[in-house]
Amino acid sequence: MAAVAPGIAAWGVMTGVAMVKSGMSPVEVLLMALFVFAGSSQLAALPLIAAAAPMWVILATATCVNLRFVVFSAHLRAYVAHLPTWQRMLYAYLFADLNYGLFTKRFPQPATRSEDIAAQDAWWLGNGVTGWLTWSVSSLIGVALAARIPVAWGLGFAGILALLGAMYLLATTWQRIAAAAIAGAVAVAAFALPLKVNILVAIGAAVLAGLVLEKASGGRTAQVAASDAAEEHP
Repeated sequence: MAAVAPGIAAWGVMTGVAMVKSGMSPVEVLLMALFVFAGSSQLAALPLIAAAAPMWVILATATCVNLRFVVFSAHLRAYVAHLPTWQRMLYAYLFADLNYGLFTKRFPQPATRSEDIAAQDAWWLGNGVTGWLTWSVSSLIGVALAARIPVAWGLGFAGILALLGAMYLLATTWQRIAAAAIAGAVAVAAFALPLKVNILVAIGAAVLAGLVLEKASGGRTAQVAASDAAEEHP
């Protein structure tokens, strides 16, 4: 985590500042800093909280921003199937985008031998705890220094850099790259929508595009396989 911790820390400090300036009470800020380990959805929800948006808009936005973790968890199920439920829940809580990218790069396939499974679990836990500590401590620093950190420092750009790093780790297929490009284009095109609804629209467009591209790609793969089989067995 050493390579990505500085970016996470800068992002956490900026999120701490944003929490204070959103108008939340000190208790609410403290609880969010310690228990909400979800930087991108926090940053999406905080402007809505500051604007006194309806609760359903805030919850829908945070949920949609985090829909990617449904896909992550489906992929990671085989890695943690041997663990009890409480431990799987803990591991899930400690997992973020960069953790996912680093973990799947280190362990492309679930381990099968007991010693490899133990090493895999240890790597996940150490990686997750390090990321959580980095995020929580930096968020609290941002909360404490909110009045002293000038906007001109541009800490918000650290969050963008961290997300770009996560996107680079996850952009492993042309379908994912295409879906990301569509999401960006739709978010910009729909920017004028109120209450940052453009985020929801962009996510919906990206999910739909990803499903269509995946289905089309699967169909072409099946056709190629059928053609190859026909050539081998005329």
